[in-house]
Amino acid sequence: MNIKDFDFDLPEELIAQTPLLNRTHSKMLVLDRESETIDHKHFYDLPSYLNSGDCLVLNNTRVLPARLYGVKEDTGGKVEVLLLHQQEGDEWEVLVKPAKKVKEGTRISFGDGKLIAECTALKDHGGRIVKLHYDGIFLEVLESLGEMPLPPYIKEQLPDQERYQTVYSKEEGSAAAPTAGLHFTNELLEEIQEQGVEIAYITLHVGLGTFRPVSAETVEEHEMHAEFYDMDQQTAEQLKRIKANGGRIIPVGTTSTRTLETIVRDYGGFTEARGWTDIFIYPPYTFKAVDGLITNFHLPMSTLIMMVSALAGKDVVMKAYHEAIEQRYRFFSFGDAMFIK
Repeated sequence: MNIKDFDFDLPEELIAQTPLLNRTHSKMLVLDRESETIDHKHFYDLPSYLNSGDCLVLNNTRVLPARLYGVKEDTGGKVEVLLLHQQEGDEWEVLVKPAKKVKEGTRISFGDGKLIAECTALKDHGGRIVKLHYDGIFLEVLESLGEMPLPPYIKEQLPDQERYQTVYSKEEGSAAAPTAGLHFTNELLEEIQEQGVEIAYITLHVGLGTFRPVSAETVEEHEMHAEFYDMDQQTAEQLKRIKANGGRIIPVGTTSTRTLETIVRDYGGFTEARGWTDIFIYPPYTFKAVDGLITNFHLPMSTLIMMVSALAGKDVVMKAYHEAIEQRYRFFSFGDAMFIK
């Protein structure tokens, strides 16, 4: 399958640069898979599409202030470093710019030496392994030096860094936000629970795959980058009970979807599990864990629009995207939502 099958023309002005003042006031395109019909609503209408006994699965990862600006110790040359994920101890996989300036043994200083990154290995696509040197508590050092790693298509500054975190973010470790969850407020979550809908939490730390475009000509040739996931026994038992009682399991975001589908694929059902997943979901794919999806509008030819197309059908999804463009929906991280039911 050619990746151009998932291409579409998106006017640049529809790429949302800032979040709305009220998280729940985003538009929400509701796509019914059975009837292939589309309704145009707002995110605060979500409770009317959920039933008592359903379960929303939320990714409670928290974004690290993972973008660092430093200088090479030997030359003073400027280097940008994006922390992707921790390996062992103080070793991290990172992206660096400009990559050609950072070779094995290069030392990069941040905050006049408050933090030092020493390159220990080279990887593809600007990736590096670095050993971090610092005094004190790492997260406190990072908070004082790092910036929120907003995606490259967002040019505006974000005065309130918490707007790039979900209200339920908890587990530090992501290089990007699970953006479908940005539409929720605590009040909306309470309203949903009051009508008998359950909330379950999993963790997937969003990493390099978010920043890597599909460079292969065909979908089948693309290789996903692995990301760490974790689901505890309480959540596994909760999801088994929901399924047994006929409730729908509706993940919030593609990250939650990838986690659930990985676990059911690898273990034959919901179970306590943690590890690394490089699952790549594209048409045709038979979903084994989820019964719907709450998501945002994604980049052309991205792995995310391929996953959405696997769930609702490529032609149906492309029609919905074209209608969203006609209706002036806002796209990408700070954009509007889609609910596939």
